[in-house]
Amino acid sequence: MSEAAATRRGPGRPAQISRERILEAAISSGNLDTLTMRELAARLTVTHGALYRWVKNREELIDLISDVVVERILPADGPDAQSWRPWLARLGWAMHDQFLALPGYATHLSRPHRHNAGAFERLQAAITGAFEAAGVEPEPAEQSYYIFITSVIAWLAMQDGNLHFSGNAPRFELFLDALLRGLPAREPGAERP
Repeated sequence: MSEAAATRRGPGRPAQISRERILEAAISSGNLDTLTMRELAARLTVTHGALYRWVKNREELIDLISDVVVERILPADGPDAQSWRPWLARLGWAMHDQFLALPGYATHLSRPHRHNAGAFERLQAAITGAFEAAGVEPEPAEQSYYIFITSVIAWLAMQDGNLHFSGNAPRFELFLDALLRGLPAREPGAERP
């Protein structure tokens, strides 16, 4: 919840809405990508206006959800020179579990849009820090972050979209293993043909 929303609520009845309730109502909606603010208010059994005191629009709703999701996925401990790869694997699995528990979230994140600056800056700092803990210089560590985050989100969006494949379904553990064995990015990059 934004500070402005926290200070807007005056004295009176206790709040019926919380970040967690909004997130749970969004999760139970069936698909965040198609959820409207009116549907969310109905799920929360509050007026449309009451919901707008917490979130002004869908982008603010996604920001609120991103704050909660990033809090849930970031490991409590930090990576070091020996644990950075297992730390990233735990983060990848946490993203898998949390993003796919919220239908439409990975799909939404996979499309170009303005991301929640606070939540995704924390995520970027943590992932870049994992690569730096491995001894990677800041610029390739940042590039490694982009490779990791876009790859994981794209894979999860593919799963989120329930794309049907012939043969065996894609396996996240194989994808994540291959991704982490290829990281961090190293100089020189592949030359353009």
